[in-house]
Amino acid sequence: MEINTSREDIALRGKRGLHFILASIIIWSSIFIIWLLPINDIATRNFLTFCFTAVLLPLAFLISKLIKAEFSTKDNPLNNLGIIFSCNQILYILIAIWIYQAVPEKLVMILAIIFGAHLLPFGWLYKSKAYFVMAIIVSLTSLIIGVNFSPIILALSMMFLEIVFSIWLYVEIKMLHSRVVVVQQG
Repeated sequence: MEINTSREDIALRGKRGLHFILASIIIWSSIFIIWLLPINDIATRNFLTFCFTAVLLPLAFLISKLIKAEFSTKDNPLNNLGIIFSCNQILYILIAIWIYQAVPEKLVMILAIIFGAHLLPFGWLYKSKAYFVMAIIVSLTSLIIGVNFSPIILALSMMFLEIVFSIWLYVEIKMLHSRVVVVQQG
């Protein structure tokens, strides 16, 4: 399979990873709620924040079933590259673990920046302008809001950005699907 054909195949069958972005809306909503709770201890809030990020994969898997996206396109040669792009985020979590101890009030900001930064290579994989642009917007917005405002405002901003991102991806998916259908019929 030629590389551009593989990229289009993985983008189409996996719906450009929309299930992960939809799952992230739920996670950022949970983080927003955690920071609204009357918990005075920042360590407890940060611990709960970390715990809620752990449900990303199972949530994305369930959402993939609901939106009829392939969770993993194992027969596509680029599938492993997508996994490597995702695993790269695990290495960034080491920064968050350090922040957890050193500057605990900035943990949510660092998690948001890590999330945004990890989107960039998916722009190439899925041939998606949405991923390229949102990687930059999410990272920079997270830095600006995270430095100047509370984690509550940042989590709310992330929810908004992820909703916009999801809508943009949905439009891209529809355009890709329409283009593929026209090519197949032509």
